[in-house]
Amino acid sequence: MESPLNGITFDMKKLVYPAFALLGLIWGTNFIFMKWAAVLISPAQIVLLRILFGFVPIFALAAIRRSLKWSHIRYAHHFFIMALLATAIYYFAFAKGTAILPSGIAGMLSGAIPLFSFLTAFVFLRQEPINRFTLLGLLLGFAGVLLIARPWNSAGSGVDVHGVLYMIGGSLSVGCSFVYARRFLVDKEISPMALSTYQLGLALLVLWLFTDLSGIGRIREDKIALTGLVLGLGLAGTGIAYVLYYFIVQHLGALKAAGVTYIPPVIALAIGSILVHEPLHNQDLFAMALILGGVYVLQTGKSHSPAKPLQ
Repeated sequence: MESPLNGITFDMKKLVYPAFALLGLIWGTNFIFMKWAAVLISPAQIVLLRILFGFVPIFALAAIRRSLKWSHIRYAHHFFIMALLATAIYYFAFAKGTAILPSGIAGMLSGAIPLFSFLTAFVFLRQEPINRFTLLGLLLGFAGVLLIARPWNSAGSGVDVHGVLYMIGGSLSVGCSFVYARRFLVDKEISPMALSTYQLGLALLVLWLFTDLSGIGRIREDKIALTGLVLGLGLAGTGIAYVLYYFIVQHLGALKAAGVTYIPPVIALAIGSILVHEPLHNQDLFAMALILGGVYVLQTGKSHSPAKPLQ
């Protein structure tokens, strides 16, 4: 007979894959919410409000679970670096890139985050395996990014290279954050909930100090954009997304949890094409296939023990 505790565990495990799908859906809708808000306020203001409404539920949950400790203050400098790399710079670059690009294109480029995470980990930590599989994955993924940017025909493609560069910068920033966290924080025995709270709180403080707030009230002129920013980007896209991600990692492990990155580009592209009628070309679909295929080959190569390192 199954104990009540086992029954609870089983029920929680049944929620993992619905949570997995929900997280992919939430992250995929972020780009259209940023696009709508960018019509009324600046990218920095978008990020400020996003973090504000995402920080509140995370802080409340961390306080309820008593995850925050005074002893953590000794690592404040590490939390500050993470706040810049994994939140402030990352979110700002993506908001700026989405303001310039069609939301679907921006969403597709977000699928390249695992490529930059792997590359930065290899360069700075020398811990990621470079073999034929991982090298092929990188080449496929970056070929997809290049095909979207099309610098050889930027005027005729309708894709602003500056927007692509912002998306690349954001991906590189969050990639560096994984390296920094692995190097300086993973051995500190600080809960993910506490790390998220410190990271969002410090990022909120930085943006509050350096963001020009003039005109920020214009977001109230469009109820749909306001709702998307507060509930879609803030509460769901930042607050709930953090909780879902760490829940998935806890039950599936980091490698399987990383598979959620396949969903947002597809959702963003579908929303941009079907709901807001952004132009979609066959080469864009091919580019997305290259990026997601590259990520798959890369992740497969990382766990492919028989693969021999390149000589």
